[in-house]
Amino acid sequence: MRQSACLYPGSFDPVTLGHLDIITRAAGIFERVVVGVLVNAEKNGAFPMEERVAMLKKAAADLPQVEVLPFSGLTVDLCRQLDIRVLVRGLRGPGDLESEMRMAKVNGLLLPGLETVFLPSAGGMEALSSSLVREIASLGGDISALVPRSVLPDILSHYK
Repeated sequence: MRQSACLYPGSFDPVTLGHLDIITRAAGIFERVVVGVLVNAEKNGAFPMEERVAMLKKAAADLPQVEVLPFSGLTVDLCRQLDIRVLVRGLRGPGDLESEMRMAKVNGLLLPGLETVFLPSAGGMEALSSSLVREIASLGGDISALVPRSVLPDILSHYK
């Protein structure tokens, strides 16, 4: 069955140009892109959920088919709730592929028929991560080439 919607889940703590690239490319493929912002217990985040959601909405403001939703719990439960059967995941390199493949298989077991579409990072963004942005920003470094311009003031004010 042809799918018109996808879910791009992540912690987005904070959103980076790599994330925005995946969102933009997914919006070129799907009629509806839901960006699911979750709390990841395995990651030591810096930004509260409300700030992450607000930054993502700013970053994707020119993409009308993109909606941003906070959620907790299992990604497959959100897929069920929204009747979405396609996950989009970005891949920065071989290490991501291995872990994302495992997660895709488990998600498929938890929700039969759920597909995962992998989009590789655009050139130059393979090393970009939210944790790297947080580290550079916390040390007073220039992150302007790493995050969407619309959210740069929000991130900088967080670290002042």
